[in-house]
Amino acid sequence: MINGTDFRELVSGRKRGFGAWAARTAFAAAEVPYALAVRWRNRGYELGKRETVCVDVPVISVGNLTLGGTGKTPMVEWIARRLRGRGVRVSLVSRGYGADDQGHNDEALELELALPDVPHVQNPDRVAAATVAIEELATQLVVMDDGFQHRRLGRDLDIVLLDATEPFGFGRVFPRGTLREPASGLRRADVVVLSRAEMLEEEGRSQVRQRVAGLAPRAAWCEAAHRPACLVNADGERRGFEELAGKRVAAFCGIGNPAGFRYTLDGLPLEIADWREFPDHHSYTAEEVLGLARGASEAGAGALVCTRKDLVKIAAADIEGMPVWAVEVRLEVLAGEESLAAAIDGAAERALAVDEPGASAAP
Repeated sequence: MINGTDFRELVSGRKRGFGAWAARTAFAAAEVPYALAVRWRNRGYELGKRETVCVDVPVISVGNLTLGGTGKTPMVEWIARRLRGRGVRVSLVSRGYGADDQGHNDEALELELALPDVPHVQNPDRVAAATVAIEELATQLVVMDDGFQHRRLGRDLDIVLLDATEPFGFGRVFPRGTLREPASGLRRADVVVLSRAEMLEEEGRSQVRQRVAGLAPRAAWCEAAHRPACLVNADGERRGFEELAGKRVAAFCGIGNPAGFRYTLDGLPLEIADWREFPDHHSYTAEEVLGLARGASEAGAGALVCTRKDLVKIAAADIEGMPVWAVEVRLEVLAGEESLAAAIDGAAERALAVDEPGASAAP
């Protein structure tokens, strides 16, 4: 299976040669029916031919326009913490792609590690998941993870993240590019967040903002950075980055956009002796885990370093004596925090009002 970096090298046009050209040609042919199907589906919701179900509490959707990692998890954490700080009983709802036998996928396990007091309900039927959260968990507000293209569950607020490394998916819909739907779909967004904005100079950010203003003129604009906070292991132990300062490490990840993780590592005081990529949502076999440790040892590394999403699947603080650390990343809002906070707080006020006598949940 092609990894995230190789796929992006191919669809971006950076990979040259006849084979790459032939693949892009095939992808372009497949893009046409896919894009038409997406447009047809969206049109059905816009004309009311497809049902949108509104539940009894406010719903905040956090999603993206492109495939792969745009930093939704740090944003979901930021939102959940703000809501909990206001006393709102919040639950997370997601599809649960690649869930294990216990019904949890890597993102659920990662969020459980970061937000132990916030329930997470996974179900491909997001309406059913939200209903469980409300009826069984006394939820006052639902945060739907990866919900922009899931239009059946009604929402009060649509927050869409654009990754600074490829905000518009190379201008093409999957599989020819990385757009999940045509960029015009951004008009549905209430807030657009440029994630990993620290990777772009001010001119680059301004160019993205101008294009977003044309696509989604009513949406609030926000810029956010992903800041490495600390190291964490599978036992929940946290250390500062001085733990690995000046040391050789072997890094690996199985995420949608490996470039973002590599950028984070390049800013830390360590030396990458070995780098390995796996497909997004990859389930590591015992053989692969042992291979990572042995490869690290052969490279002269003193530790394995990964993302939190990978750590929860490895579920080991060390492998054959090789320490395993994940880089914990926190969201830092660089611009537009007032608008983002106001949108979140407005949903929180509506959620808290639901429990008041005579209150109605419908927006």
